[in-house]
Amino acid sequence: MRDTQTGAARLRGVLRAPFTRRAWCEAAYCLAGFPVALVGFVLVLVLLALGAGLTVSLVGAVLGLLFVVVATALGRAFAGVHRTLAVGLLGERVAAPPRLRPTGRMFARLDTRLRDAAGWRSVAYVLVKLPVAAVQWYALTWWVTGLVNLSAPLRWAAFGQRPHPGQEGMATITPIPAGGGAPHSTSFAGTFVAAAIGAATLLAAPWVTRGIVAVDRWLVRALLGPSELAQRVRNLEETRALAVDDSAALLRRLERDLHDGAQVRLVALAMSLDMAKERLGAEGEPVADPERLRRLIETAHTNATEALTELRDLSRGIHPPVLDDGLPDALATLAARSTVPVELAVDLPERPTPAIETIAYFCAAELLTNVIKHSGARRVVLRVDQEEGLLRLRVTDDGQGGATVGAGSGLTGLLQRVRTVDGTLDISSPQGGPTAVTVSLPPHA
Repeated sequence: MRDTQTGAARLRGVLRAPFTRRAWCEAAYCLAGFPVALVGFVLVLVLLALGAGLTVSLVGAVLGLLFVVVATALGRAFAGVHRTLAVGLLGERVAAPPRLRPTGRMFARLDTRLRDAAGWRSVAYVLVKLPVAAVQWYALTWWVTGLVNLSAPLRWAAFGQRPHPGQEGMATITPIPAGGGAPHSTSFAGTFVAAAIGAATLLAAPWVTRGIVAVDRWLVRALLGPSELAQRVRNLEETRALAVDDSAALLRRLERDLHDGAQVRLVALAMSLDMAKERLGAEGEPVADPERLRRLIETAHTNATEALTELRDLSRGIHPPVLDDGLPDALATLAARSTVPVELAVDLPERPTPAIETIAYFCAAELLTNVIKHSGARRVVLRVDQEEGLLRLRVTDDGQGGATVGAGSGLTGLLQRVRTVDGTLDISSPQGGPTAVTVSLPPHA
């Protein structure tokens, strides 16, 4: 039954592919990228050729180096245009490399610009982009030929395209280069064969486009973002700032909770005990109002009990006591308390460090809470194991999907939490579900 449902869902996905926003955005990216790629390729290549030619001569060496510097700066500019297209049409967000700020005298600045790694990566992308963009325009021919062939019956009826003597009839256009053997329509009924070929071409067009755009996505991530070292430094700076802010917020919350909760209870406890002491009177004297004294002691006992409860809740927010027995038992407790049935599977040959266990526990708790509140799921699968030296926590549900970072689901806080230990958060949640969230953490913080 499940295989049948999965097959039907895949078939619906194939049939809907030409009408999705993603397909049209990728086609628009292919259309808009070629002119930019052509202009950038010509300008950067000409400047590099002039620079290289002048540099080999002693007379024009300085001028040649200036041409090379201008080429790298122009490569950065065109890279910025391609990043904008990738963000606007593909949703591919790549952080721009830091601006180059050379200092010192002229030759020192010239040397800094010549050593601009981000500029040279931008030049490489601009030069590689043109052949990629040409192939992307080829992907557009699948859309065009599909629409043309699909309209064959309408064109025959509207324009009366009849085969002339000695001619084969209305040709069926194909985007495949080796398509010389495509059928020709010699009658109105025959045009429906061309229409069927057009429909099949249109159904294939989004997948052809997506495959070619995937190559461009990889190039954008590899060449147009900051270098691996620069990205690593930026991530460390961000995670350090997040850790500091998180610690400061935790201390403020603890201070507020202690001031507004436990401290008030302890003050009331002290006052009740002080009043009870006054009711006792001098040593050896009988108690004047035993009932009043009993009420004061009961009040003091209540305040002490509530203060202990609040202190216990505060300590549980810092480090859940259920983790004392290990992460598997803690997750089993979470699963047992969930109002949505949870299938739990934990396989941890080695116990992670306490910091990693705490992060994994809070991530699981937040993800299960999101499932209960937002997904409408009827079943959840929670799996924890170790793969490739990483602790992986996966939460999968059969809900309505649509979960994204920043949509008020708490995923933004989880992303910040896992990044403090160089962890990652991967989300797969198409509209209609299912949703799968994977948290990857190092075993040691």
